[in-house]
Amino acid sequence: MITYRQHIVTLVAVFVALAVGLLLGGGLLAGDDTSPRAARTSSPLATGAAQGPSGDYADAFVEAAAPRIYDNRLGGSGVAIVTTPGVAADEVSALGDQVRAAGGRVTGTYDLLAPLAGGGSTPLVTSLGGQLAKEVDDGAVDSSATPYVKVGQLLGLAIATAGDQPVAPEQEASTVRDALAAADMLTASPSDGDRAPLVLVLLGDSAGTDADAAVEGLITGLGATASGLVVAGSSQSASDDGPLARVRASSVGDTVASVDGVERPLGAVSAVLALARSRAGTVGSYGPVAKDSGVPLG
Repeated sequence: MITYRQHIVTLVAVFVALAVGLLLGGGLLAGDDTSPRAARTSSPLATGAAQGPSGDYADAFVEAAAPRIYDNRLGGSGVAIVTTPGVAADEVSALGDQVRAAGGRVTGTYDLLAPLAGGGSTPLVTSLGGQLAKEVDDGAVDSSATPYVKVGQLLGLAIATAGDQPVAPEQEASTVRDALAAADMLTASPSDGDRAPLVLVLLGDSAGTDADAAVEGLITGLGATASGLVVAGSSQSASDDGPLARVRASSVGDTVASVDGVERPLGAVSAVLALARSRAGTVGSYGPVAKDSGVPLG
């Protein structure tokens, strides 16, 4: 595993090569009070545990340069943020900021609660998924799928779209959202947000292995419905036997893009860059813990 210091040296070199001309011309490194400095120091990601001057500088640089590097890559596209238990609220907020900096729009934040994402309520998930599939199935739900894949497909029908632009939720989408909420499996903010082409799934740090089948099935189902999907988590989640590490090691890990280190700006920016590429079906593992390392540019 490479160290965070080694990772930031590599990534900052890439960012510098892309952005140095823009930075010099755009005043992003100026010391006046109207520069992004104030925003950087107040950012939830930038105020995390520092890892020395190199880490602090990399965080500040990436947050300042990110809007220019994005170059409106999301181009007005909608992004649905889906979380599993244990994701920090400030990570969700900061990633939403990065989506907007890339020209995108967060259509909604959907928290998957323990009865759905914890893996301990399979009979209820099976029953509810089967009933909902009968009520709203428009061909998007595979009747032969496993219970969690089926509910993932239903969730995709409720919050995602395979199109290029966000769309208002139809009656079927609202039915699925309401049913999952009534079963204490989902909270949605807002409850009537548009269905989004892109989905960013954020994994918590501490889910046990009992949750693996649930999480992997939900990701598989969501991925079948959305135009693009990225799975992300913190460095801790990607380390050793953490939830993101286990997803990467599973068969699901070969079918989606994943990004770790999202508790820091480098990881958050990488996650949004991966989202921008996800429509093309690009897969890979990125971040300070990931096997591919590097930045998902292109």
